[in-house]
Amino acid sequence: MTDRVDDGNLTGAPTPTLSNNDGPLSRRTALKILGAVPAAAVLGVPQPNTAFVGATVAHAAAAPVAPKFFTSHEWKTVRVLVDYIIPTDERSGSATDAKVPEYMDYLLAEKDANVNTQIAIRGGLGWLDTECQRRFQKTFIDATDAQRREVLDDIAFPAKAKPEMSHGVTFFNRFRDMTASGFFSSSIGWQDLKYMGNVFNPGYDGCPPAALEKLGVSYDLMKTRVKPQEK
Repeated sequence: MTDRVDDGNLTGAPTPTLSNNDGPLSRRTALKILGAVPAAAVLGVPQPNTAFVGATVAHAAAAPVAPKFFTSHEWKTVRVLVDYIIPTDERSGSATDAKVPEYMDYLLAEKDANVNTQIAIRGGLGWLDTECQRRFQKTFIDATDAQRREVLDDIAFPAKAKPEMSHGVTFFNRFRDMTASGFFSSSIGWQDLKYMGNVFNPGYDGCPPAALEKLGVSYDLMKTRVKPQEK
C-alpha cells in the first residue's frame, strides 16, 4: 500500500499506492472520478452551486486550527490519515498542506451536513482505533508507521480485503474520496494538475478535418438548414 493516491511519500520511506478495485488510483484518475460527483455530494450534503463551492474552499483555507466537528483525538487521527492518502512529493504539498482536514471539518460541521455521513466518518475513525488496539494495543496515531500501514493495507484494496474488514473498507473508501475532493478543490490541487481554466485560444482553427470525417459532417453541411419532414 502506498501513502498517496499515486506515488509519493509522507515520511521518506518507500510508499506503495492506495488504489481502487482495478489498480493504482492516480491523482488524475481520482479527479476524473470525482468530476461527476461534486465535493459536497461525496459528503452527503445538498449539492451546492459553484459559488458555494468556492466559498467553502476559501473558508476551509482560512479556518482556525480548532475543529468544530472532530474531537481533539479525531482531529489528530484525520491529519495523519489524509497524509497517508496524499503525502508531500516533488510535485506538490500534502493533504494537510492543502488544508483538507479543515475542509472536511467545515463541511461535516455544517447545519445541512448529512447525519448519516457524520456518523459514518466518526464511526470509521473509531473502528480504526479499535482495530489498532486489537492488534497493537495502541490507537492509530500512537501506532508505528509500519503498524498503521498494516491496517491500511487490509482496507485500502476492496477486491483483496477479507470479509471481516468490510466496515473498515467502507469507511476508507469514503474517507479517501473526501480527501481527494478536498485536495483537488484547493489551489495546491489545481496547480498539481496544471489546471489552466477557461483560457482564450486566439489560434483555434476549428474542428480538425479527421474529426469531421469521422463524424460524417462538414462545415458546409452544418451551415444548411434541415427542412422539417413532410407528413
